[in-house]
Amino acid sequence: MNEWTPIAKEYDPLKAGSIDGTDEEPHDRAVWRAMTARYVPNRGVSGDPHLTLFVARLNLQTTEEKLREVFSRYGDIRRIRLVRDLVTGFSKGYAFVEFKEERALVKAYRDANKLVIDQREVFVDFELERTLKGWIPRRLGGGFGGKKESGQLRFGGRDRPFRKPINLPAMKSEFYGEGQAEKRERGWSRDWKTRNRDQRRSEREWSRGWAERDGARHSREERSRGRERRDRSRDRSSKKQRDEDRH
Repeated sequence: MNEWTPIAKEYDPLKAGSIDGTDEEPHDRAVWRAMTARYVPNRGVSGDPHLTLFVARLNLQTTEEKLREVFSRYGDIRRIRLVRDLVTGFSKGYAFVEFKEERALVKAYRDANKLVIDQREVFVDFELERTLKGWIPRRLGGGFGGKKESGQLRFGGRDRPFRKPINLPAMKSEFYGEGQAEKRERGWSRDWKTRNRDQRRSEREWSRGWAERDGARHSREERSRGRERRDRSRDRSSKKQRDEDRH
């Protein structure tokens, strides 16, 4: 508990896949992929990673010029790299902004997050690919964030930090007093057994009542069918007698 932090200091796919960083087994296939990936950061990327911001959730129509206009408010910019598709040349919705001074970087990190650019609220964080040990990108099952529908939620980053683990035994001991938690659990167990026994008894009584009602219904139906048979037999006898009298 003493070593717990909301932001990951080293990237671990298994911990990133856990809401509080305490999972011991991966809960989706992407975590397995990230754990077995052998990712090496792109050496072709130039610039100082410690002066670079990651800007995501951009409008696909946003250009480098627009980004320069917005982020130059925080300080001098050395380089902007808007990531584009190699085939189509269209924006992929994220970019890297490198500043000349650390002061400008920190100011942009603090103030530019959730800023609206071209009708889109952007997400701003430090570059992690070259600064966070063990980093695995999203396309290999890693990363931070994600959507619930995809089933690949990742924690430990600025957008979705780890939640503090809950120490249940300590909470019970402090709240109920020493020994009270165990008594409460035993009482709950007895209550559960009593409720379960009462439920089974009510189910048996209901079944017995249903069987009795069903038997009574069948008896009524049998009596009704007997009356119908007697009536039909009586009608046939009467008809036969009338025919004999006629002849």
